[in-house]
Amino acid sequence: MQTLEPTDINARLVAVLEQRFGEAARALPGDADLADALPGFDSLAALEYVNAVEAAFGIEVDFVGDDVRYQFSTLDRTTEYVRERVEDQAA
Repeated sequence: MQTLEPTDINARLVAVLEQRFGEAARALPGDADLADALPGFDSLAALEYVNAVEAAFGIEVDFVGDDVRYQFSTLDRTTEYVRERVEDQAA
């Protein structure tokens, strides 16, 4: 299985966010808090984001064992989370 580079993961995450938030997602800094930076990024949008990330990368998020609110709060954190999960599945 091919290893995903963080830049590739980040680009795919931005594409996921663009589907709902449009242009605002494209200019999003990696360390920006999504709830602050994206108008309308509420708890429902956050859940939809997690589900879309699962589908986009073929991973399963552990809502009990993982600190989802933290891991999915910025693009940088989500990128690292996805990279780790993809590597875990490849091993």
